[in-house]
Amino acid sequence: MSTQQPCILALIGPTACGKTDLAVRLASRFPLSLISVDSACIYRGMNVGTSKPSRVVQAQYPHALVDILEPEESFTASEFVDLADAEIQRALQQGKIPLLVGGTMLYFKAFREGLTPLPPRDEKFRAKLREEKKQVSSPALYARLREIDPVASERIHPNNFSRIERALEVHAITGQNLTHWIENQPSQPVQVRHNCRYVEFGLEQLERATLHARIEIRLDEMIENGFVDEVRELQKRPNLNVECTSMKAVGYAQLWRSLKEHPETPYNSEIREEILAATRQLARRQLTWMRSWGNVESYISIGDQTVSEFLEQKFCELGL
Repeated sequence: MSTQQPCILALIGPTACGKTDLAVRLASRFPLSLISVDSACIYRGMNVGTSKPSRVVQAQYPHALVDILEPEESFTASEFVDLADAEIQRALQQGKIPLLVGGTMLYFKAFREGLTPLPPRDEKFRAKLREEKKQVSSPALYARLREIDPVASERIHPNNFSRIERALEVHAITGQNLTHWIENQPSQPVQVRHNCRYVEFGLEQLERATLHARIEIRLDEMIENGFVDEVRELQKRPNLNVECTSMKAVGYAQLWRSLKEHPETPYNSEIREEILAATRQLARRQLTWMRSWGNVESYISIGDQTVSEFLEQKFCELGL
């Protein structure tokens, strides 16, 4: 690299736009260390429905933060930032260029802006609160939050139990409400945490219809490759259920329900369209997030080879 300050790169885009294949192609050309930014690929046993890089690909081009958790486990954006920061330091020490690649925008936002360090989870408190929830419901717990932290309650939906739980947990652990805690624990953006240049590249499609067509093709390939059987196997795990974060992933949620309702014929045209609609909605949200950020160098993906050449030129301009 031509400058002393290290450079961290990010390749961001909606689902099914070809990010992984492009990252692998770039890794064959540059000394990159690939770091996955995907809230589903972190889970073991979820391979087909996540279009996870194959073992062959990962053997040649390792992806950090893939297959790091069991699907019963929870994972937060804060935990992602901690792990990604550690992977970046490891890559830089090896003389490599970190390239974050994926489409989980919440993780990207947390990584680029930094998060206020929160106290660790208290599983005993959470278990007690969840038992209480069975008796009084989320709105009642939301009312408690509103008394403790009116400002935070304005940002949290009354039915968003996970965020209500975290806010009440912070108060129980620290004696401070979440708003006060955040105000007194400033976050650090990635450039400060790593003393680096941080460059994001955003992938878009030329036409919406092109992305939608790719989404359909990918789903059909997933089904052909055993997506239904993968979810059927996951349902055999005694501690895994629809409330687990992993099973809220697009495709998994729909197939899980369908397998319960129609175990003999879980996949049909209705479920197919339901998954496609959910995937298209996810892609829209991802694009909205990406376009709302400043300093993202976006361009139109008119062909994988064209994109690869464009990025190779940009990487060279950065002195990589």
